[in-house]
Amino acid sequence: MKQERLSVDVAIVGAGPAGLSAARAAARSGATVAIVDDNPRAGGQIWRQPAAVAPTPAAAARLAVLRQPNVTHLAATRIVAETQPGTLLLEDDERGRLLDFRTLILCCGARELLLPFPGWTLPGVTGAGGVQALIKYGLDVRGQRMVIAGSGPLLLASAATARQAGARVSHVLEQAAWRDVAGFGTGLWRWPSKLAQAAKLVTTAYRPAAYVVEAFGDERLERVRIRHGDREFDVDCDRLACGFGLVPNTVLPRHLGCRIENDAVAVDAHQRTSRDGYFAAGECTGVGGSELAMVEGEIAGYAATGQTALLAALVARRAHWQAFADAVRERFAIREPIRRLARPDTLLCRCEDVRFDAVAREPGWTAAKLQSRCGMGACQGRVCGAAAQALFGWTPPLPRTPLVPARIGTLMLDGTGACDSA
Repeated sequence: MKQERLSVDVAIVGAGPAGLSAARAAARSGATVAIVDDNPRAGGQIWRQPAAVAPTPAAAARLAVLRQPNVTHLAATRIVAETQPGTLLLEDDERGRLLDFRTLILCCGARELLLPFPGWTLPGVTGAGGVQALIKYGLDVRGQRMVIAGSGPLLLASAATARQAGARVSHVLEQAAWRDVAGFGTGLWRWPSKLAQAAKLVTTAYRPAAYVVEAFGDERLERVRIRHGDREFDVDCDRLACGFGLVPNTVLPRHLGCRIENDAVAVDAHQRTSRDGYFAAGECTGVGGSELAMVEGEIAGYAATGQTALLAALVARRAHWQAFADAVRERFAIREPIRRLARPDTLLCRCEDVRFDAVAREPGWTAAKLQSRCGMGACQGRVCGAAAQALFGWTPPLPRTPLVPARIGTLMLDGTGACDSA
């Protein structure tokens, strides 16, 4: 296995809107930049497209930073551990390598929040963002009957993606109440681009105060039961895409010792974390959409390389988009009926087949693992962990080294003993 060591001025984790914006800002100073991303193609969920599809002009403008001579893009590369301050241990399909840096910008993004309900583990059931990603990677949904449910603006974007791919989207179900959806809509005049976007995405299939109660099927999904107001009814479908918004991805920041507040990375006015020389931007600092992520990335990139002239204007622009993020969080908060959908026999941890009633009364993650293996399967708690945190208020355990499964040859690159627990 090939082994390498790379040294740069600025290392950026994540090649989504925040990471690419940070890279572009930092590269303008002449600094050497490395962007590490575990996906084979850059762009994040917003801009990533299949290899055969040309990016949009807006995405192409952002992706152009990857062609700059002082920028290195480490695609399909996983972060195994921090071996010592200023050094990350990485691995791709061919090699392990050490990445040395002076400054680190964390743009780790977010993960979709999936909450358990009867039938949510049936084949054909995914997250709302999950089905969007699958379609972008080539999933054929032509002619399939689809229901999209959950909470937040992502539902309309997922429905549009599915319809463009040929799916027949019969229902888009938003759990938030009518008054909250209406209040959010009437306030969109403050963000004209979002108002225009909403006008393009709106569909007659959209129903506030509605959610999926249960999914049914033998070998795979066949139908869902919907509650809309006080009425329940069944709808036949081939796919259900159900997600309840996004949660910041804080696994790596917590591993690095960055302070976490309100389940997100805590940063100051210039996106600095609690650790000297470590910045964070985008959804890992709080979910707020691509516009907020981009301006935060720019602030982090300029601040990390000492380019202070533009920071004041960017901080003001960030406040504009932070207000939008606050409106989304307030208006689309998960209502109590959604938290009570799971029955005692509903699986909470689908990797290890752990039932809801096996862990619901446990005080936290450690006790749940000791009693049930909850969170010890293939996803390592990334799905059930976020659900348990939302439902029970459990504090996530500190990530252990290695952060991802890694080859022995990669772990041997670490000469500090940080990976001895592997």
